[in-house]
Amino acid sequence: MKLRYTLPALAELADILDYIAARSPTGAANVQARLKAITELLLQHPRIGSPTDDPTIRRMTTLPYPYLIFYGATDDEIIIHTIRHGAREPFSPT
Repeated sequence: MKLRYTLPALAELADILDYIAARSPTGAANVQARLKAITELLLQHPRIGSPTDDPTIRRMTTLPYPYLIFYGATDDEIIIHTIRHGAREPFSPT
């Protein structure tokens, strides 16, 4: 199983980490480590996230941080569609 990020997901991730790093480099490193741990978990358990209104998209929380990972899973890869702060408007893949 492999992991792939969409371009919007990579942009969101960079924005999140840049924003946090400007205020707390250690905080950004902690959030990045948590996101990495969650994506590694998804590679081992692709259906662990909660279903969304779109049957092809699942959502995974990153507790204790307020971020949500929206992803799709195929037989051979996990596709990260976006990473969003939980207070933002819901993700819509269309």
